[in-house]
Amino acid sequence: MKLRNAGTLAAIAIMFAAFLWAFDGVVLTPWVNDLGMYDVPTFVFMLHATASVFLVYFLISKRHELKNLTARDRGAFLLTATFGGAIGTMAIVAAIIRVHTGNLNISVVVLLQKLQPLFAILLAVIWLHERPRKRFYLWALCALCGSYLLTFGFVKPNLSADGMLVPALLSILAAFSFGSSTVFSKRAITKVSHGLGTALRFILTTGIMLCIIALTSVFIWSGIHTNYAGFAGFKVVSWEMIGAFLVIAFTTGGTAIFIYYWGLKRVTAARSTILELMFPASAIVLEYLIHHKILNVGQLIGALIILAAIIAITREQARAQKNQPPNANP
Repeated sequence: MKLRNAGTLAAIAIMFAAFLWAFDGVVLTPWVNDLGMYDVPTFVFMLHATASVFLVYFLISKRHELKNLTARDRGAFLLTATFGGAIGTMAIVAAIIRVHTGNLNISVVVLLQKLQPLFAILLAVIWLHERPRKRFYLWALCALCGSYLLTFGFVKPNLSADGMLVPALLSILAAFSFGSSTVFSKRAITKVSHGLGTALRFILTTGIMLCIIALTSVFIWSGIHTNYAGFAGFKVVSWEMIGAFLVIAFTTGGTAIFIYYWGLKRVTAARSTILELMFPASAIVLEYLIHHKILNVGQLIGALIILAAIIAITREQARAQKNQPPNANP
């Protein structure tokens, strides 16, 4: 009975974390954008740095768990921070900013992120030498067709800079990055507590973003054109913005990841993927309630195709793993 209750609580935790991510995309990130924070690397650095200040507690109190990590595990956490933390977050923040300033529908960006399992499996084929069933490729093709409909609907594609194409491509890059981080952290996250796992992800990402900002500044000082401001991006940071980032850190940022990791350690990856569909569902509802925007018929059909394909892919993967010998993937 206790195990069943623990599983139910873990499922609720993952769904709640997914809702918080939707709330962040629809409400909080556009709020910081309205405050004047347009430089994406600075935005992502502040996002992780504010949460890291409080997550240092877990790094110190759980430091003995670091002995459980091999060199490959540490590399996995670094790759997780690079792709899931830095690249993925930069891509999705840039997509949200473009959608917000262009008065587009953010539900498209959120739904395209659900392609994560597709990229996770493709990367597992390359990196872990796993072999998915043939039906995976059929469902993957369906997901890509659904992505096209979700982006453009049944109307003529708008390929201009102010259309949905660029935010969609950025969202797909984010999905690839987040899916990759799932593969990279597959083993490492099981060797540490959810508190230390969250701390490592945020603190490592903060360091990576600082390096990206420093490199951008070097390019600027060398006369090389860049769309980012480097260290000059910190000039616009106000106390109001710091307060906004603290709100994010304690709600949809570090706290949401902490809750998610807690739940993830208690449910299967396949079940977690289904539970995370709360993310796009919440985003669609919040976008309608707050910004009065709704997907058109073509986009809705595309969204349903994507969700159906991802559910099918996840179930196929779960069946394949269940039928594997115990020592098939040491």
